[in-house]
Amino acid sequence: MISSSKLKSVDFYRKIPRDLTEASLSGAGLSIFAALAMVFLFGMELSSYLAVNTTTSVIVDRSSDGEFLRIDFNLSFPALSCEFASVDVSDVLGTNRLNITKTVRKFSIDRNLVPTGSEFHAGPIPTVNKHGDDVEEYHGDGSVALSSRNFDSYSHQYPVLVVNFYAPWCYWSNRLKPSWEKAAQIIRERYDPEMDGRILLGKVDCTEEVELCKRHHIQGYPSIRIFHKGSDMKENQGHHDHDSYYGERDTESLVAAMETYVANIPKEAHVLALEDKSNKTVDPAKRPAPMTGGCRIEGFVRVKKVPGSVVISARSGSHSFDPSQINVSHYVTTFSFGKRLSSKMFNELKRLFPYVGGHHDRLAGQSYIVKHGDVNANVTIEHYLQIVKTELVTLRYAKELKVLEEYEYTAHSSLVHSFYVPVVKFHFEPSPMQVLVTELPKSFSHFITNVCAIIGGVFTVAGILDSILHNTLRLVKKVELGKDI
Repeated sequence: MISSSKLKSVDFYRKIPRDLTEASLSGAGLSIFAALAMVFLFGMELSSYLAVNTTTSVIVDRSSDGEFLRIDFNLSFPALSCEFASVDVSDVLGTNRLNITKTVRKFSIDRNLVPTGSEFHAGPIPTVNKHGDDVEEYHGDGSVALSSRNFDSYSHQYPVLVVNFYAPWCYWSNRLKPSWEKAAQIIRERYDPEMDGRILLGKVDCTEEVELCKRHHIQGYPSIRIFHKGSDMKENQGHHDHDSYYGERDTESLVAAMETYVANIPKEAHVLALEDKSNKTVDPAKRPAPMTGGCRIEGFVRVKKVPGSVVISARSGSHSFDPSQINVSHYVTTFSFGKRLSSKMFNELKRLFPYVGGHHDRLAGQSYIVKHGDVNANVTIEHYLQIVKTELVTLRYAKELKVLEEYEYTAHSSLVHSFYVPVVKFHFEPSPMQVLVTELPKSFSHFITNVCAIIGGVFTVAGILDSILHNTLRLVKKVELGKDI
């Protein structure tokens, strides 16, 4: 057994009897100062330990998320109809996808961006194979010429009014004209407007009746609209809910379609004939017409990680468009790349890496407006986006844990005058490099070592200062006593 006297001999901290120690005001002041300094430096060291320290490097894109890139968007076009609005994707490798509908949704909106109904289910426009080429030129006018003066009276007079909105310069309108007039004459003979009065075929020249065509949101020619007396008026702000015809355009197909529209309507002309929609069969060639001239397009597309473009345009294989009447002004709510983050994950990201982010959606909240009818008409709007991938990882818990892969981009936009139909183009160019941000947390042992160094260092320095001050005061007293003697 080691005796207590031998054990006391290894004491590093030998005690001085309290009777031999002396307290002083200078020592008390230095002790208080030293304690405050220790607390302050400890807080600084704790803050430094808890802070996230990172290193940033630029490396070749490792493409851990595959060769495809997701693009999310929410765009509002106050003057582009959902009827013809198309989302197209192309890239430098030759990919060319037109009118993407599977992952894209459309909603009719007015000029103030207010939705005017539920989702617009237009789908892909059917291919029209028969345009009346097999019909000989017909010189008669079987259809009735309509204008803004008589349109409402005809639409309230006949249970079914089918109208061809056309333009004389339009190639497709001129191909439709013979078969349309012939079909109108056949329908007139079968359903005499005076004796029967269930259906009437009309036509509107949109170069002459510009305001009438704008009122019905006609943007492509020819557009065939089907108005149902009494059943197409909605309670909401008096909107008309009618249909568009996308079927074949030869005489036989047109006549067959008109026959189906009057199948459930009473023959008596004086009876207010309402279409029985409960018994109506679904006609693939007939779809709802847009209630307003604007469209909100939202959804996402997947593209290859190569330079390419997302194009929003008015598209149809059997309609013509007047470039001066197409306005692609738009508001950007969202246009981002990569996977969408939940709010919880995004908050965690901002906590770990507060300086990262803020550039992942540069176009959000921006508006690009073209004033229609002035020198700015026929304007294509192009956005050039350069994309850089930022990968954030943390090394906490002694292992690598991927937190987030974020795509940030720069955006430059321009308005370009063109003789063609205006479009909106989002040119994107992914960078082959990526930014790697890695968290470097401090070790706990390093923190404890620094805390001990702070306490010991402050205590030692305070002791030295106290010794110097105490000896200086003693020396001053001795000198004063010597003078007195």
